[in-house]
Amino acid sequence: MESHGVCSEQKPHVVCVPYPAQGHINPMLKVAKLLHAKGLHVTFVNTVYNHNRLLRSRGPDALHGLPSFQFESIPDGLPETDGDTTQDIPALCVSTKKNCLAPFMELIRRINSGGDVPPISCIVSDGIMSFTLDAAEELGVPIVLFWTLSACGLMGFLQFHVFIEKGLAPFQDESNMSKEHLDTVIDWIPSMESLRLKDFPSFICTANPDDIMLHFIIREVEQSKRATAIILNTFEDLDHEVIQAMQSVLPPVYSIGPLHLLANQVIKEDSETAQMGLNLWREETKCLDWLNTKTQNSVVYVNFGSITVMTTKQLVEFAWGLARSGKEFLWVIRPDLVAGEEAIVPSDFLTETTGRRMLVSWCPQEKVLSHPAIGGFLTHSGWNSTLESLSSGVPMVCWPFFADQQTNCKFCCDKWEVGMEIGGDVKREEVEAVVRELMDGEKGKKMREKAEEWRRLAEKASERKLGSSILNFETLVNKVLLR
Repeated sequence: MESHGVCSEQKPHVVCVPYPAQGHINPMLKVAKLLHAKGLHVTFVNTVYNHNRLLRSRGPDALHGLPSFQFESIPDGLPETDGDTTQDIPALCVSTKKNCLAPFMELIRRINSGGDVPPISCIVSDGIMSFTLDAAEELGVPIVLFWTLSACGLMGFLQFHVFIEKGLAPFQDESNMSKEHLDTVIDWIPSMESLRLKDFPSFICTANPDDIMLHFIIREVEQSKRATAIILNTFEDLDHEVIQAMQSVLPPVYSIGPLHLLANQVIKEDSETAQMGLNLWREETKCLDWLNTKTQNSVVYVNFGSITVMTTKQLVEFAWGLARSGKEFLWVIRPDLVAGEEAIVPSDFLTETTGRRMLVSWCPQEKVLSHPAIGGFLTHSGWNSTLESLSSGVPMVCWPFFADQQTNCKFCCDKWEVGMEIGGDVKREEVEAVVRELMDGEKGKKMREKAEEWRRLAEKASERKLGSSILNFETLVNKVLLR
């Protein structure tokens, strides 16, 4: 046992602050575990709302942590509730910006004066929790911002102020939401040729000059310039051009992904660290047993992530499209997937698909995507899902919902050649056709070959000792966080 004398004082201590939504918490936890494996003491800070959700979904001991990996929480400033859904994103953005700095500083003072752990020496924070920059400056410690979206999504965010200067946004009025305007070609951005206005992160598509998210994103991107460094969950071969283009306007940008592959390299599966999870919904693992009974590439995996909501009509169209494709499928239907009501699929759909489907409310997605039975992924194109799919060699049908998902979808379909897009208004005939093409068609076959290439490159980037992401991570720890 290490004595709490001089040596524990020397241990560097990182505070990790994710944005309080599932798709931000998961990758931040991986960064925290990787830093812990490097010998840093970790304090991981959730919001009180999510801290309580985690205790409900994972049990009262879920956040006990380890002596050198502690969980803490700060209030998000919104009215207190005990919900089990993702909070309203614009309200959360406004509230964290306004209300989190004071309790965060209070937490840091408490930790630093406690004496039982080393003093805080660096911060890793989500890119949209920029109040942490003020804290780092006050403490005089380095701060790394982790933008959990894609490189192309962040590059899109960096252009928002230019869109406004050029008069392209906000739209003059709702009529600008027309197809013609959304199809305007944007050709002046290095590394992002031939994108249309609608391929940019969705917050730009607004007619409201006071749009909360548009102004929030512009401000947060501007604040990012104050960071010591920026990290992205991607890898050099996938995003080299975009990252190069960003380096000129941001602090040093390091690609350290795919994080789940790095974590699998470094963290033993049966270790205490590996057992720590932060899923806000209970994972159902029986789907893995079901997949074990299926042949290679035979199952379509369907999951729209943790935030996407749809109408009952869209849910029904997806259901019948999947039914009519004749394919076996594993579908994750979150309890809050349908806006404002319970997500219930038609009973005759259940009868029709008996024996070739499994419906669950949440699942261990990385394990599912890397399962040999999975042949394709119907996704909302969130960045974690996209990268996990690429890393597993699984081609995609993309139905983007918001934020960077439109941009990820465009890159998947055109640049990385692993995806096909599906229309926003969901028709069962289209769902049936693209699922069949994905699983059996000529285009599906080409996409699978391409995805397989990306899988190999992702594995190469995360190889011990020589992988580009591993080397970037070493540099990040030694030159940035421990400086």
